[in-house]
Amino acid sequence: MTEQKTRVRIAPSPSGNLHIGTARTALFNYLFAKKTKGDYVLRIEDTDLDRSSEAYKQNIFDSLKALGLSWDEGPDIGGQYGPYKQSERFDIYPKYAQMLIDKGYAYECFCSNEDLDKEHEIANEKKIPYKYSRKCLNLTPEQKAELKAKGIKPSIRFKVDYKELVFCDLVKGELKFDTSLIGDFAIMKSNGTPTYNFAVVVDDMLMKISHVIRGEDHISNTPKQILIYEALGAQVPKFAHLGMILAPDRSKLSKRHGATAVSDFIKEGYLTEALLNFVALLGWSPSDGVEIKNVDEIAADFRIKELSSSNSVFEYDKLNWMNGQYIKKMDIKKLTDLALPFLKEYDTSLYSREKLEKIIEVTREPITVLKDLVFDTQYFFEKPDYSEVQELLNSELSKKVLEKFKGDIKDYDFNNTQELHDKLADFRAYFKENYGYKPKETMWAIRAAITGRTRGADMVEILLILGKQEVIERLEGIS
Repeated sequence: MTEQKTRVRIAPSPSGNLHIGTARTALFNYLFAKKTKGDYVLRIEDTDLDRSSEAYKQNIFDSLKALGLSWDEGPDIGGQYGPYKQSERFDIYPKYAQMLIDKGYAYECFCSNEDLDKEHEIANEKKIPYKYSRKCLNLTPEQKAELKAKGIKPSIRFKVDYKELVFCDLVKGELKFDTSLIGDFAIMKSNGTPTYNFAVVVDDMLMKISHVIRGEDHISNTPKQILIYEALGAQVPKFAHLGMILAPDRSKLSKRHGATAVSDFIKEGYLTEALLNFVALLGWSPSDGVEIKNVDEIAADFRIKELSSSNSVFEYDKLNWMNGQYIKKMDIKKLTDLALPFLKEYDTSLYSREKLEKIIEVTREPITVLKDLVFDTQYFFEKPDYSEVQELLNSELSKKVLEKFKGDIKDYDFNNTQELHDKLADFRAYFKENYGYKPKETMWAIRAAITGRTRGADMVEILLILGKQEVIERLEGIS
């Protein structure tokens, strides 16, 4: 018998921007498909029409593409198992619901929300888990016809046979469920829309999904879905449930901890390569211990059965460190392209492309996200704000240093980088020998006068980028 081709899917709901947790699920599905030479499918689960929006759907597309997680089949590119939006598949589900009714696995339920609420109240009063009472299970055809004649539209419930259900999860290992605790559950609502558990099974079955890789919050759905697969006579896919992603305080990751949507991280100035690399480490460990890897290297090393079943902590500090490493190593032309949108408040036309690349080059060392460049490059585009360094500039040391520097710099050759280095070295030596000033004290005065800061990029590079005329004007402007 030919082994089934690996087919995995990511099926987000467009009821919000793509969450980092969903992005991790998308990544692990992508890595598994890449490792096994399988297909990676994108399906949009928009059955909740009230909460779904076109803007959120577009955000999902844009975020996944930004991360480089391109799909083989999906709403925008099609494929042989489409359509890939659940809202365009509504005509499919009733057929399979009727099939389950005909086979005796499902039945029509005429209970109103008020009826079900009363059942819930009784269960709560008795302090027992709620299960549907099955009051509609044995309605006669005449009773059903009478209820329909009154305009009551039935939902459809799956009839759960009581047994011990066992399946092997690729991450969690063997899991057992007592189906008598589940109760008969709805698969079609009275308005004709499918419930999540039914729609996802029908879609995965028809799209020939071989493996379902998702968060462990779906474990409770799994027995219901397996029962539906079995009732439809379909092959049950292999399941792999990932541990949850928690905030540093071990609570549920939320906006109060920082960015949580992929698009928010990108707006903050995180590089998508770094974000993807970091997310891969939330539940997966490289075999060689080297954490910084590109997606192809991660895919080659990916082993689904070695994913951690434990929860992972989203450590923002580690992400910042990793992002900083990527910024330091990125090709300067590409980094400049990514950085310039963050500098839109400045007039970047003041400099040539070559000098803009130099500005990014000399300021990228300490930053962890690209938005840090707004502050770190400010003195290249605007006159300095001296409020933070005024006390330093008013000191006798600074006044002596700057008085001499104003005169000396007019003779510096700004076309000779080495000469500038040598001239500054000689200048520092002069004040050390004649006044006992430490070299760093001398440079603090010069840096404060030219940039309004006490730290920043290499001073020679700053002089070269600003140019002689601008440097002299700033020095002359110091009162």
